[in-house]
Amino acid sequence: MGLTAKIRTRDGWAVSHAVVTVTDTTGSQVLRAEADGDGAVRDTTALAPGAYTVIVTAVGYAPAAASAIVTASGRAEVGTVTLARQGGTELPPPGPWTVDPAHSGVAAVAQHLGISSVRGRFTEFTASIEVAPDDVTKSRVEAVIRAASIDTGNAVRDTHLRSADFLDVERFPEITYRSTGLTAAGSDRWTVHGELELHGVVRPVDLDLAYLGTGADPWGGTRAAFRATAQLRREDFAMDYNQVVQAGIAAIGTTLKVELDIQAVQGESLPQA
Repeated sequence: MGLTAKIRTRDGWAVSHAVVTVTDTTGSQVLRAEADGDGAVRDTTALAPGAYTVIVTAVGYAPAAASAIVTASGRAEVGTVTLARQGGTELPPPGPWTVDPAHSGVAAVAQHLGISSVRGRFTEFTASIEVAPDDVTKSRVEAVIRAASIDTGNAVRDTHLRSADFLDVERFPEITYRSTGLTAAGSDRWTVHGELELHGVVRPVDLDLAYLGTGADPWGGTRAAFRATAQLRREDFAMDYNQVVQAGIAAIGTTLKVELDIQAVQGESLPQA
C-alpha cells in the first residue's frame, strides 16, 4: 500500500530534490513525501480508496499536477511525472561539465573575395560549464583557445593568420571567453552573455546557444550536446589588416561567424582513456 512515483526531467533525468504533495477531493493535504536520489517516491502511508490530486514541486522547475486513484488495496501508482524547467527552458542536470575537445569543434568562417567562404578551426582548446542548481541563469561557461592552433587547410594562409597582421600568436597566445550570465530565448535556446579576449582586446560577445539534449556514452559517462554561434567584427579586436583586389573587393571580409559544436561530459574532468 502507499504511493509510488518517478520524477524526471524532459530528458529523463531524475529530479532528486522533488517534493510530492497529495490532496483529497476537498483540497486537504493527506501526504507529503520527498523523492530519493533516483527521483523515486515510495511512501507507505495508507490512503483511503478514492480520487486524489498529486502535486510535484522542485526548485528550478515548474510545478506539475497529476491525478491518482487509490484502490481498495490502499495503493496509488502515479507513474512518471515530467517536470519542465521554470519558464519552460531546459539545460542539463546541475553541476560541473567538462567540454571534450576530441568530440567538439570551434570554427570561424570569413568571406573570401566577396564570393565564397573560408572556414578555419582551432584544434586546441579547453572549456568548462557549470549549470547552476537553482537559478540556471547564473550558470557559467569558461573557455581557453590556443590561437596558434588555427587550421584552414592551407599552410601559407595559416602562417599569415598567426602573424601580427591577424592573431599575433607570439604576443597573444590565448583566446579566452568567460560568461557573465544567461538569458532564456526559448524552450531549449539561450543567449550566453560574456566577454571575449582576442588579440589583446576584451569585448562583450553574446552566444546564441541551442541545447541539443543529454545521453549516456559508451565509456560510462553522461554527455550533453550544444551548438552556439556568434558574429564578430575583426576591427573590434584591432585586426584591421586587409588586402583590396580589383574593383575594390576585399580579399577577406570584415565579419567572422563563429560556430561551436560542443560535447560536454558530466563532471569536473574528462575520463581517463
